[in-house]
Amino acid sequence: MAVPADITTLNLTGKYQLNKTLSDDPDAIFKEQGVGWVLRKAIGMASAYLDIKHYKDDNGVEHIEVISTITGGIPGDKDHRILHWEQTEYKSRVYGSVTCKSKRIKVEEVEIEYLAKGWTEDTVEHGVIYVHTESDTPKSKNTWTFDQTFGVEEVNGERKYSMHIHFNASIGDPLERRYVYDYCGPL
Repeated sequence: MAVPADITTLNLTGKYQLNKTLSDDPDAIFKEQGVGWVLRKAIGMASAYLDIKHYKDDNGVEHIEVISTITGGIPGDKDHRILHWEQTEYKSRVYGSVTCKSKRIKVEEVEIEYLAKGWTEDTVEHGVIYVHTESDTPKSKNTWTFDQTFGVEEVNGERKYSMHIHFNASIGDPLERRYVYDYCGPL
């Protein structure tokens, strides 16, 4: 289902399901992050769901809390992004220990072309959510970074919640992927 007009990067609160037909395959990125073959195949077969709560705290700082689950209600990660561009530590069930920082940014300020293209007019007006994530190499024994933007874009004539990822491992060329989500209703 399409994202309603009142869902913008100013408030992404809602329930979403990954649309595998419209999304790129994440397997190559998971492999570079050190995710094992069995887990990668299980993720590839499962359906992914996101519950997103987007709000401002008493100091006016934006927060985006994401709870992911996969087929059968199996819990994924609980991700809490604070849009203040300060480094935080995070432990993913899938790819291990990471550090990340998040902020709202104007599309024209995004330096990686792939992350800046395709957004709706309202996303361009309000900015994309930008996240820079790095592996916590001493803990994960793996070295990679990814830069990510998310917002709303038009896909096949419908507004969709989407993520664009630019991934760099210590070897090889960068990988770019897009994940497109169907809106499933309010939270």
